Amino acid sequence: QVHLVESGGGLVQAGESLKLSCVVSGTFSAAGWHRKFPGKQRGLIASIDAGGGTNYADAVKGRFAISRDSNKVYLEMNDLKVEDTAVYYCTTGIFLGEMYLPNSGWGQGTQVTVSS
Repeated sequence: QVHLVESGGGLVQAGESLKLSCVVSGTFSAAGWHRKFPGKQRGLIASIDAGGGTNYADAVKGRFAISRDSNKVYLEMNDLKVEDTAVYYCTTGIFLGEMYLPNSGWGQGTQVTVSS
């Protein structure tokens, strides 16, 4: 099973940018970024397939960009909003049709806090 380590979170003001990184120990096909709000379950916000094709949740479309290289997955976050405040996690997984299915465990996540 792959081991995932997320980093890059922090405290920023609304409108600013952050780039999250996820180091993946092992090979992977597809990957995704999720976020968790306090008291809520994690939700998928971006995914990328083996060929570089990407999908985004409506809440982040046009502002966030997922990318990858051989052993890392990135999430570029622009025009951050207060409502983006959450803990962000990456996963690796597969696509079944157009649906991304994570099959890795969870890392420790990285906290992103956006102030107004």
